[in-house]
Amino acid sequence: MLRKTALITGASGGIGLDLAVLAARDGFDCVLVARDEKKLQELQGVLERRYHIKAYPIPADLSEAGSVSSILQELERQELTVDLLFNNAGFATSGRFAEIDPTEELNEIQVNVVALTELTKRLLPGMLERGFGRILNVASIAAYMPGPYMSVYYATKAYVLSFSEALASELKGSGVSVTCLVPGPTDTQFFDRAGISLPFSHMPSHIVAFAGYLGTLKGKRVVIPGAGNMATVALSRLLPRRLLTEIAGRLQEPKEETMDAELALVD
Repeated sequence: MLRKTALITGASGGIGLDLAVLAARDGFDCVLVARDEKKLQELQGVLERRYHIKAYPIPADLSEAGSVSSILQELERQELTVDLLFNNAGFATSGRFAEIDPTEELNEIQVNVVALTELTKRLLPGMLERGFGRILNVASIAAYMPGPYMSVYYATKAYVLSFSEALASELKGSGVSVTCLVPGPTDTQFFDRAGISLPFSHMPSHIVAFAGYLGTLKGKRVVIPGAGNMATVALSRLLPRRLLTEIAGRLQEPKEETMDAELALVD
């Protein structure tokens, strides 16, 4: 019997790396996608030695047009089918929208929205044909509110949540499920690299990844790890949207001495 295969984007660190470990531990072969080829090769070696599965590193920058096509060509070349798709890669820009490099924000949309959608679009038909598939899209509690000074990031995550829930409904009864993971602040390098300091504790990435992974295998539509994050989402549904926006803006407003936009990469 052939082993099933999981494809993980942003696999070189944080939640993506944890998802790869979980999949390999359960006997899935792993297609590892990220920009850093060296880290991917190191992860490949660890997963293959420890879990006796096959790992396939595919270095790719999802902000580049054509990157998804290159990934699919490599899958075809190696005769791989994808049974589990973990759309984890993403990044954020922070600062005043008018001052942020427009190229960076267009790249942000490309990674967070376009690449995620294209990978899902291209891999879903095969899952439907085989009658089995699991898709995990990583959003954020940012999906539930506008976010001044991270406006594009918040908007992309709102897209991910809406897209995932709608697609999950379309696929009901097909054998393919779509899960949206909605974490809050997580202990990766995301906020440090963004130059943002939030007055909240950060959940360990392996706990977030485990919640998302388990929810994906069970076919849950939305997974919100942690009581604090669930409370935040519940509160966001009760408070006036304008008030939510003001609160988010006050938390994220850049200091005068660090007004230049900074880029946070999670890949």
